[in-house]
Amino acid sequence: MLRLQHVIGLPVVEMSAGKQVGHVKDAWFDEHWQLGGIILDAGRRFLTAMKAVLWSEVLVCGADTVIIMNTASVRKTKQAEIQRSFHTGMIRLKDLPVVTTDGEQLGRVSDVYFDQLQGTQIVGYELTDGFIADMMEGRRWLPVSRLTEEVMLGENVIIVPAGSEAYLTPVAVSESDIGRNEP
Repeated sequence: MLRLQHVIGLPVVEMSAGKQVGHVKDAWFDEHWQLGGIILDAGRRFLTAMKAVLWSEVLVCGADTVIIMNTASVRKTKQAEIQRSFHTGMIRLKDLPVVTTDGEQLGRVSDVYFDQLQGTQIVGYELTDGFIADMMEGRRWLPVSRLTEEVMLGENVIIVPAGSEAYLTPVAVSESDIGRNEP
């Protein structure tokens, strides 16, 4: 399973020459919250444009490196074209509250998980109730596959079916993950 927080910051290398083309800065999503691609750290020379790679052109997303097809896979993209992302877009998935249809808040998104073999659909959310709660109780995992009804990912909140709190399970979190400053 792919944990998005572990992908952010990884070097991106193109396969044909073994050249590093940047680091993963963020991930972007389409209007259905399917993983669309990765955003690269472009440095200071690209103030209005960003460098992005479509997820379909990512060959391997390993523990230490992301490998793409070639330098042609890296495209300049205007910031306005990236509406939804994990933590830098206009609509951010990170820190969105997760609430049930009966109004109970389960926490805020701290990470998302994908199964590379099942495509680009989000398979689960790691939820936090804040730094102190993470230290005392730990973060919790909400597997989307266990939910009987559809999850609604909105601009300001994620709505899950009533009773979803029954599927929350503890997540082992290292101290380096808690309160970590993302790039």
